[in-house]
Amino acid sequence: MMMAAPLSSWPWEHLGNYKYVLYAPLIGKAMHAWACTHHFQAHSWPLHVLTLLALRAIIYQLWCSFSSMLFLTRRRRVLTAGVDFSQIDSEWHWDNFLILQTLLASFAYLSFPSLSSLPFSNSKGFLFALLLHAFLSEPLFYFIHKSFHKGTLFSHYHSLHHSSKVPHPFTAGFATPLEHLVLSLVMAVPLVGVSLMGLGSVSLIFGYVLLFDFLRCLGHCNVEIFPHKLFKAFPLLRFLIYTPTYHSIHHMEKDSNFCLFMPIFDLLGGTLNPNSWHLQKEISSGKNDQVPDFVFLLHIVDITSSLHGPVVFRSFSSLPFTTKLAILPMWPCAFIAMLCMWAWAKTFPVSFYNLRGKLHQLWVVPRYGFQYFLPFAANGINKQIEQAILRADEIGVKVLSLAALNKNESLNGGGTLFVNKYPDLNVRIVHGNTLTAGVIINEIPKDVKEVFLTGATSKLGRAIALYLCRKKIKVLMLTLSTERFQKIKKEAPPEYQQYIVQVTKYQAAQHCKTWIVGKWLYPREQRWAPSGTHFHQFVVPPIFGFRKDCTYGKLAAIKLPKDVQGLGMCEYTLDRGIVHACHAGGVVHCLEGWTHHEVGAIDVDRIDIVWNAAMKHGLTPV
Repeated sequence: MMMAAPLSSWPWEHLGNYKYVLYAPLIGKAMHAWACTHHFQAHSWPLHVLTLLALRAIIYQLWCSFSSMLFLTRRRRVLTAGVDFSQIDSEWHWDNFLILQTLLASFAYLSFPSLSSLPFSNSKGFLFALLLHAFLSEPLFYFIHKSFHKGTLFSHYHSLHHSSKVPHPFTAGFATPLEHLVLSLVMAVPLVGVSLMGLGSVSLIFGYVLLFDFLRCLGHCNVEIFPHKLFKAFPLLRFLIYTPTYHSIHHMEKDSNFCLFMPIFDLLGGTLNPNSWHLQKEISSGKNDQVPDFVFLLHIVDITSSLHGPVVFRSFSSLPFTTKLAILPMWPCAFIAMLCMWAWAKTFPVSFYNLRGKLHQLWVVPRYGFQYFLPFAANGINKQIEQAILRADEIGVKVLSLAALNKNESLNGGGTLFVNKYPDLNVRIVHGNTLTAGVIINEIPKDVKEVFLTGATSKLGRAIALYLCRKKIKVLMLTLSTERFQKIKKEAPPEYQQYIVQVTKYQAAQHCKTWIVGKWLYPREQRWAPSGTHFHQFVVPPIFGFRKDCTYGKLAAIKLPKDVQGLGMCEYTLDRGIVHACHAGGVVHCLEGWTHHEVGAIDVDRIDIVWNAAMKHGLTPV
């Protein structure tokens, strides 16, 4: 077994998230100092170190949030690929370097007690720190960075940093201990130099370190933020500050643009990529925007789940949604955001991925689940959906699929409202319920002869009943409306109508072990199911599993093909790579290149066609 290279892995790696216990002694000392002095003066260095740590973490998080705001950044992304789950997992502990540098800072304070008595500010110190950075830190980093791109230094150390396919603010911290020790040395040069001159100050330490982090995040954010006109007006500026495009070229090519923050050292070293400024001009002009082939039009479920997005916490959104105590303090902010979006927001993109050369985007209607049940809100919601459809049609989207309540029958007839209002739409509107029906139907064992169906007269209930009766499966349709039942029954071929039976009470299913649930069931209703019953579901939200002697299926969902690229966000409570069947239905529509709309009632004859197309393209039920 080959031994790992020295300082190529973190000593607390095995601790996982328990690594934060390493901050405990510092926190304890800070609390003791605060309790004794009640101010930020003598003996308060632990408070300074922890405050700086918190501010640094906030800078990285804010840059992460900014780079995830597709509604602001999609036109100026340098690399158009998305950050996928594998990169997120690799960079999960991106903040290891903060632990290292916090420990180093604590050691410095303990070794040099005079640091605790530094003045708050010293204007001369800032000037000399700038000079030391430009003439010592920059060239030092440049030559060391070039060395890390050669031989074993690259293969054993720096290759880890470059294993991230798409630069991201967290990528800035994703490196080995040896690299961060070197980077700590580069950061320390101006601070130590100025302190030895007697010009050090607390504000200099805070300002320099935070600016250093800010610029590191800027270079890795993968979004060009500098207008090209700025460099045209001040040509020398392009050699004094790098841009996200400039550093992204380094990640793409690996043989140029080695500088820390100042490209002049690449110019002097002959490693400046000649395409840097041309590419920066192109991307800053917004020419990197791409038109999606497919759009899945979501809505927000509730206030807490609105925090489940890469704009908030990348790691949290990469896992299935669950309510965590750690995010509850953000609930007031999420509530305010809801009010603001209700008042002013329009539909916006929140995530994307690529499949078979086609760009798929997720757009969000800025409305929450409860708002869909407010009578006075219906017109406003439909207006939001309509504007999204017209925008998609204008830019050339091929397929737009409506999610959950956005296709509610009472809201817009499953999308028929928009198709009837705009008959010349080029974008195809899809409700995706055909594949949802296919998933539920194909879950049913082949030897089943009888099923009990609730929500029987809904769009999905109707389609399931009409399909199963053709297979000579007896369908007990629970409904009090004889008129609606008879209407559905007459749609079945005469020879199969005998297999559709109306029932009005749950007791009628006390001997049926296959329940298809399209309407919420309380415990008193579930108790009529015999032991061993399996509950198939298409009710939202899914029913609770009260019966221990029965089994409960999940909502209809599909796993995307293995060749999906850039997918880094979970769809609500579903596992990674799995999407709701209505989402997958739109994907199939797009991959097949079908040119018809799929709105209103489900065409029973197309259930097998859509199902087989999904299987052909590698979409599998879960």
